[in-house]
Amino acid sequence: ILGQAAYFSIMKSISAPLCTDQQILSTIDGMIRRRNFPIFRWAAILFLLITLVLTTIQLVSYSRIRNNFPQGMLVAGVPIGGLDYTQASERLYTIFRSPIELRYDGKPIQVRPAVLGFEPKVERMLAVADNQRITEPFWEGFWGFLWNQSIRTINIPLDADYDEARIREYLRLEIAPRYDNPPTPPQPIPGTTRFETGLPGTQLDYDRATLQIIDALLSPTRRTINLSLTQASVPRPSIADLEIMLKQIIDVSGFDGIVELYLQDLSSTRNILFAYQPDGNELPPNIAFSSWSTVKIPVMVSAFREMDPPYPPVYLELLEEMIEQSENSSTDELAMSVLDDNLSPLMVTEDMQRLGLENTFWAGHFYVGAPLLQRFETPANQREDISTDPDIYNQTTPADLGMLMEDIYQCAELGGGALIAAFPDEITQEECDVMINTMARNQIAVLIQAGVPSGTTVAHKHGWANENDGLIHTIGDAAIVYTPGGNYILTIFVHHPVQAVFDPVNALFADLSAAIYNFYNN
Repeated sequence: ILGQAAYFSIMKSISAPLCTDQQILSTIDGMIRRRNFPIFRWAAILFLLITLVLTTIQLVSYSRIRNNFPQGMLVAGVPIGGLDYTQASERLYTIFRSPIELRYDGKPIQVRPAVLGFEPKVERMLAVADNQRITEPFWEGFWGFLWNQSIRTINIPLDADYDEARIREYLRLEIAPRYDNPPTPPQPIPGTTRFETGLPGTQLDYDRATLQIIDALLSPTRRTINLSLTQASVPRPSIADLEIMLKQIIDVSGFDGIVELYLQDLSSTRNILFAYQPDGNELPPNIAFSSWSTVKIPVMVSAFREMDPPYPPVYLELLEEMIEQSENSSTDELAMSVLDDNLSPLMVTEDMQRLGLENTFWAGHFYVGAPLLQRFETPANQREDISTDPDIYNQTTPADLGMLMEDIYQCAELGGGALIAAFPDEITQEECDVMINTMARNQIAVLIQAGVPSGTTVAHKHGWANENDGLIHTIGDAAIVYTPGGNYILTIFVHHPVQAVFDPVNALFADLSAAIYNFYNN
């Protein structure tokens, strides 16, 4: 074709006037352009058709994708992009209804969320997700799809119901009873005054464990937790175990008389009161005993009720001799000087009755030949089931003396108690301090003191006497014992109808005292 065109052009040029070279070249270029134009047009049409086909394919693909949840969409942290409603619902139910694993000290426990009152609100979450899907403009989304724009992450928060109270109840009723390891209290070692070392335990920390479980229920991935535990400290031995131990000590001591013991914990209401004979012979407590020199504690209380500071030095000297040296003559002199020449024993008895100590009395002075001022009948000495043949001049019971010692302690420590209530404006906290300090200087290293470590403060008064047959039958000691593990009142009286031999009785007192000290300071 080009050859023919050239031929005709040449022939035309021969017959036509001569032209310039520039005109000839321009004519040839125009002819070539007219011949090339259809090629470019068809190429453009082809490209347009290809673009239209590809766009249609992409549009169909995007339309299908748009019918599902968009890529990058999360519901409660679970990816649901590319899934339809049914598939997304199944995935969410599968994850959030699957059991969580609780580990108690390494022991696995599988628990279904429904048991804990947990239920995911899948329909509500997917409704929110679907609303996010349809709110995006179609062509805007298609444009981003065509250009492969980065996917925007959308996370729909978890919507679920759970019952914290039900979780705590499950821990309390199902987990703790099966897996908690309670501490083991120290146990008495038979035949000794010591206790075996107790063992600590483990138990659930309910508050933290509840929060841990809630976190696991709300998480699609962290569904295994190690339950938070606390260490249960070793408890003090039970007061019942201590009482058993004390009776065992009496059984193996070889003493076959009567023992009555009163113990009062000064930080609680716990106490022990029993009367006992070896080989398990239980006796009703509150037996009347000769008080002997322990009656000097009531005398001291009554003396301070009458005295006002500053105290005459002679009175303080008599007080020290009465308590620390147990001088009977000093007791009589103090009572006669401060209370009454003749009736001071009855005044002391009246004070004790005012305090509610109905089994404690002092019926006559200590000096030889002192008259019996009054014969007292008390609930204790009127018993017919048991008798220690108590002295008619002075009697008490371990509980009476123990309660009086507690009254003095409460007065000194708190400025209150029965003494202050019974004798307002007559006995002061400072006077109670003086009483305790005076009794604490009574250092004899036997009886209750013999059972505690050296340096332990024991404010006490002891008493025994040779009776008409020249033998000792009753020995008593009443004390406030101060220890690192707690303070307590301890009163012990023993009686033997034949003879209370001091050395074995002293050993018995020491063992009983040591057992109680170890109970508080194991």
